[in-house]
Amino acid sequence: MKRIVLALFCALMLTAPAAAGGIGVVTVESSYSVAETLDRLTKIMTSKGITIFARVDHAAGAKKVDKKLAPTQLLIFGNPKLGTPLMQSDRKIGLDLPLKALAWQDDNGKVWVSYNDPAYLKSRYEMSDRDPVFMKMTGVLKKLIGKAVSK
Repeated sequence: MKRIVLALFCALMLTAPAAAGGIGVVTVESSYSVAETLDRLTKIMTSKGITIFARVDHAAGAKKVDKKLAPTQLLIFGNPKLGTPLMQSDRKIGLDLPLKALAWQDDNGKVWVSYNDPAYLKSRYEMSDRDPVFMKMTGVLKKLIGKAVSK
């Protein structure tokens, strides 16, 4: 039964527009630069009590080794109220927690934000006992990232 559900989930993810960034990856366009997008997301998240753990500037790292990379920054964030119950079910989900949002500029100058779809994490770790947590994560990510990328 789990295989059938997983196969159906994967088929849906492959046909969904949000899966354009890869299986289980949601990608949305931003109206702002990479830095401004993550500045906005940080402000929105902290106002909601979400902890910002780190911000990684991949382009700056590339520059340090004499490589060129379009603006690309990663925001690492989380909320132990949501993440802890998931880790109580399966500690391996700690590989994907805390959550991350990657803001990046493509070759045409458009800026995007990509993040792991909580439904994919639910499937990946075969968790059936935390549906309300995954549903809440999905709604919060969609809402907060949506606010950060929109004018």
